[in-house]
Amino acid sequence: MFGTLSYNKQKMIIIISFLLIPLLLLATFTYYPALKLIYYSFTNWDGYSPEKPWVGLDNYREVFSNPDIFKVFVHNFAYFVMGVVQNIVAIYFAVVLNSKLRGRNGFRIMLFLPYIMNGVAVAFMFGYVFDTTNGSLNLFLNNIGLTSLAQTSWLGTEGLVNYSLASTGFWRFMGYNMVIYIASLQAIPRDIYEAAKIDGAGSFQTLWRVTLPNMKAVIQLNLFLTVTGALEVFDLPFVLTKGGPAGASQTYVQRVVETAFAYNNYGLASAMSIILLFFVVIVLLLQQLVLSRGGDK
Repeated sequence: MFGTLSYNKQKMIIIISFLLIPLLLLATFTYYPALKLIYYSFTNWDGYSPEKPWVGLDNYREVFSNPDIFKVFVHNFAYFVMGVVQNIVAIYFAVVLNSKLRGRNGFRIMLFLPYIMNGVAVAFMFGYVFDTTNGSLNLFLNNIGLTSLAQTSWLGTEGLVNYSLASTGFWRFMGYNMVIYIASLQAIPRDIYEAAKIDGAGSFQTLWRVTLPNMKAVIQLNLFLTVTGALEVFDLPFVLTKGGPAGASQTYVQRVVETAFAYNNYGLASAMSIILLFFVVIVLLLQQLVLSRGGDK
């Protein structure tokens, strides 16, 4: 059969054959569920009934008119702050470990190891760290003389709980960002650094004028992942605090899951998910607008 076809047609058939299964899987597990999610957001489905009453935009009106739903976004702010700090620290370690430092490969592995750990296991581990009476953090603070801080309830104080949880994410994901930044640093031509050295640029000037501008695309990507990750946090507060104390650590995704599985309101939960998707798109557009300003025209 192939012998009667031209070379271009044979190439097209082979390409389509290789792409068919991945596209089928993508349509089955991504596009079809997404379309169903959009459909459910216009219904009042309880999750198990065969009837799905059509309510139009009522679910979206409920989301935007209910302040209790949107106020949980305030809790996500701590994850955004810690995420930005995490990227700054990751860039610092990437620059240090990309130099001719003895044992740098060992340090890279040590900093990257937390990322490969299971998120639930990390949450349980830090549950012991933040324990008020027997936690290792308060024990350490007590041993170094900070007895006033050693009695702090890190997961039971409304002003601290989100930053305590976000610091756990900082510990887990910093090494991952560091590895990405190291790869970006290794892609920068060495000739640029030699030219900067000849021109008399110091270490800080080289970092600010050479290194960071050449890492701009990767920094943009990591910041986007950081912001979207901050908006979509679920596992840490779910395992460690269940949204407490008094809902002070409940995130938006937790509210979506609670709406769907605790209150059996899948229509409203679907609408909340669609709104979160729009927020992520808006954040991406704003980030592109801000970070691209002053670039190549």
